[in-house]
Amino acid sequence: MLVIACPLPLMRDVRVVNRVVGLETEYGALVHDAELSTEAWPARVKNYIFRQARAGALDLHYRDYEEPPGNGGFLLNGGRLYLDMGHIEYASPECVRLRDAVVYDLAGDALLLNALREMQACDHVSFIKNNIDHYTGATFGCHENYLMRRETQFTPPVLGTLLCFLATRQIYTGAGRIGQAHPLAFDFDLPPSATPVRFQISQRADHIVNDIYQWVQFNRAIINARDEPLADYRKFRRLHLLIGDSNMSPFASALKVGTTACILTLLEEDKFPRGLILQDAVVATREVSHQPDGPWPVELENGKTAGALEIQWRFLEAAGKYLQGRDAEIDWLLESWSFVLDSFATNSDALIGGVDWITKRWLLEKFAEAESLSWDDPWLLSLDLEYHNIDPSRGLFFQVKAGKRITDWNQSVRIKNASYRPPANSRAAGRSQAVAWFRDSELPYVINWDSIASGPQDILVMSDPFSTYTSEVSAFLRR
Repeated sequence: MLVIACPLPLMRDVRVVNRVVGLETEYGALVHDAELSTEAWPARVKNYIFRQARAGALDLHYRDYEEPPGNGGFLLNGGRLYLDMGHIEYASPECVRLRDAVVYDLAGDALLLNALREMQACDHVSFIKNNIDHYTGATFGCHENYLMRRETQFTPPVLGTLLCFLATRQIYTGAGRIGQAHPLAFDFDLPPSATPVRFQISQRADHIVNDIYQWVQFNRAIINARDEPLADYRKFRRLHLLIGDSNMSPFASALKVGTTACILTLLEEDKFPRGLILQDAVVATREVSHQPDGPWPVELENGKTAGALEIQWRFLEAAGKYLQGRDAEIDWLLESWSFVLDSFATNSDALIGGVDWITKRWLLEKFAEAESLSWDDPWLLSLDLEYHNIDPSRGLFFQVKAGKRITDWNQSVRIKNASYRPPANSRAAGRSQAVAWFRDSELPYVINWDSIASGPQDILVMSDPFSTYTSEVSAFLRR
């Protein structure tokens, strides 16, 4: 679930905006041997992680009609791994620091990569951390979860301003892609484009068809309206976002989560900037994505036009005015946010290795120029996928050398044991104890985000995600 940024190990115990955050990542599988089944590998790797690597405890019960027993389970790091529509999906544990949110997102990559290495399968299959299949037109998500106060009022002006932020933040959070989604991917016809889109900023933009909606599979929206806090519903609500891309750059992940958490604090404290409501957030999302060269103009509800970069500066100025100085982690985030926005105007090459779409575009342009390729060449589509390969020996992202600021952050959040150890300051710590216990026990059990149970009457409710519950879980397991 979520919070904000901690750039240095010395800030380790800082908790920022009293928020919990988490990311859900669906991985694509790329099989290199034509005789092997793409559909079988996610299940094989999932089974290895739980049965041979013993990284968690498999579910013994149906979670819903699409999740039978053994389809997935909770992990020793407090997160969850399961199969969803043929993909492996990893949900990070509850984190109350930005640094942890990035660390435990990367822990999912490490878990899958280590499984492939131990299975000696790296030459046969790769996991791709992206959001599109160029060949079928399908999309798969990176969902963001932000805990919020229950009393927060989502009035039309508040929602409109939040949508404006989310539609324009892609200029530093987008993962980039060649081409655009085919109109048949939608249940309506897109307006004809004067020129084909050879490269765009966001992988998800073409697949977003609504601003707010409840059912994810039938009407993909910027904000999923399902009210499922996975905590005490009297105190908390959960903001569930579908618009974000999966990031290879940890620096981009930090910006994505950290800036959004800051904006939600402004929302809760009634400090939103005024006059930033889009005429149509879905159209604006697509228009910004289709203009990698800028200047990213969007139409506002009041009839005026503003640039996405200008809008992001407005949000940053509001965050700086009200949040600057509260915490070293927030100050790092605000300074990094400013650096990125300023670099767009002065030297976008400074963002190579930090902002994914800029990095990918630079790589593809260099390769296309060297090999005299057009942008519809299948070779470039293949390289587009390989940018997202989580294996450092194959993934193109890992071949890029970034500047010191970005490199230091990206290296600092790759923690080897994060796949097997939980954050120490959230509910994930207690859940991890239960996972380890039940994994080695013959007792029946049910593990959920907000409870654990052993038998029909023996239940421990864990409704506060900020509490570790370590002593309560210990007592529960000794019964």
